[in-house]
Amino acid sequence: MITLISGTNRPESNSIAIVNMYAALLQKQGVPYQILNLAELPTDFIVSALYDNTGKNEQFNKLANMIAESDKFVFVVPEYNSSYPGVLKAFIDGLSYPNTFKDKKGALIGLSSGMQGSGLALSHLSDVLNYLGMHVMAMRLKLAHIEKNFDGTQLTNELYQELLEQHVEQFLKF
Repeated sequence: MITLISGTNRPESNSIAIVNMYAALLQKQGVPYQILNLAELPTDFIVSALYDNTGKNEQFNKLANMIAESDKFVFVVPEYNSSYPGVLKAFIDGLSYPNTFKDKKGALIGLSSGMQGSGLALSHLSDVLNYLGMHVMAMRLKLAHIEKNFDGTQLTNELYQELLEQHVEQFLKF
């Protein structure tokens, strides 16, 4: 099972819109997937689901089980302050350690308002996922100037659309 992860808890984000586009491409290929939207995290999960409260928050547990049941992941991650969102790090920290991601496969897509396409954010996330034993696909799609190249439902930049399709192809072979 492939899990597509929207790496922010911002409601109606560009990240979830890109996840939905990715899902449509997988659906065309007849590939099963599920979507994990961090906007569905309980607002108090840092207190109610982590550390001494591990296993006690059903809403968090539901999302954590989606991770445990999957063997491949696509992270769609916006750039926040030259890195990835803290909510994604807190979510990862709340998952079972050390084997949640061990020997599983992942791919990364970054979004940014600036010209870097969240390259540094994807590098930071790769470091964490590699530490946890995940094999991360080499092709990291960086969608820079997202506001200029995305209308909220479709990529308006033809190159970005081609790269997204290539990303799906490579990930399915990975």
